[in-house]
Amino acid sequence: MKRWIPFMKSDPTVAVIRLQGVIAGGSRGTLNDQALAPVIEKAFARGKPVAVALEVNSPGGSPVQSSLIGARIRRLAEEKDIPVIAFVEDVAASGGYWLAAAADEIYADPSSVVGSIGVISAGFGAHEFLAKQGVERRVYTAGKSKSMLDPFRPENPADVERIKGLLEDIHVNFIDHVQSRRGAKLDSEAELFTGEVWLAKRANELGLIDGIGHIKPMLKDRFGDKVKFRRYGVRRPFLSRFGAQMMDDAVASVEERAAYAQFGL
Repeated sequence: MKRWIPFMKSDPTVAVIRLQGVIAGGSRGTLNDQALAPVIEKAFARGKPVAVALEVNSPGGSPVQSSLIGARIRRLAEEKDIPVIAFVEDVAASGGYWLAAAADEIYADPSSVVGSIGVISAGFGAHEFLAKQGVERRVYTAGKSKSMLDPFRPENPADVERIKGLLEDIHVNFIDHVQSRRGAKLDSEAELFTGEVWLAKRANELGLIDGIGHIKPMLKDRFGDKVKFRRYGVRRPFLSRFGAQMMDDAVASVEERAAYAQFGL
């Protein structure tokens, strides 16, 4: 009842935002700016939290969605003058690390996987298979680059050079984000932007995180034993599990499993 009594100081509250899964737009991923926008906005606005904690468990995904989510977190943190602290669980790699770097501080479990500051584009080539099956591929375009990286046609060196240029530009954006957020904490002598991953102890030595720790004991130590945790996350409507959505969920689940598997998870 004391929270309703005028001038009575209430217990501090930490808003906890869960960021788990592959980062992608639409139904292809569990994390995207459209779904998270109301969650993040509410976490910063409700009840004047003393801090916002990010529980990060993501192997990455879309660089655009990572940037949009991270930028929203930073904008609200600065507007409301609320510190943001990230806690890594299994993995914060690639776009997952982009999200973690949006925080003012990053902590992880000793066995957490951190890093993968790089960009990747993967596909397949099936033109030889089609030729053996007697299938002829017919493609008509207006614009010489419109069929770039068509998996059913032989690889074009010019297309490869073009996509590598795009990847390099995105990589520069990623590096700029990490350097702007981590600043002088980063080990200036180490090669941090090769796409390599590290466990938390080494990531701490490299300046990619601020230390080893778990959310409740660390925040209780910082804000007192009476600190309260108010959790926020994306909740999918029950009925969305039926019909065509079930197929989308199945495909997304396979893709997400593959994304975590590359880090041995």
